Amino acid sequence: MAEEFSLALSRRTLHAGPAIVELANFGEDPHDLKLRRQVHGAPTLTIPEVEPGRQAQLRARLAPGRFVLWCSVADHRRLGMWALLTVRRASS
Repeated sequence: MAEEFSLALSRRTLHAGPAIVELANFGEDPHDLKLRRQVHGAPTLTIPEVEPGRQAQLRARLAPGRFVLWCSVADHRRLGMWALLTVRRASS
């Protein structure tokens, strides 16, 4: 969930594998979402700008590790629009 200037995760921990990342914009400004595993050379996944009152999804296969999520619009990240997500190995 995105608002000015916060980013709240519905879950802070996921199991590795297929995932749906959703950005629901409850704010007054457009917001996007960047997602990157905290490993050197990891790609950045993106949900493009979402208008207020709208939502968008990204389907991805997430590897175990820590991910940082942030809004890259203007200076939103610096103002607090970021969060950490932990992806754990799937239980056997």
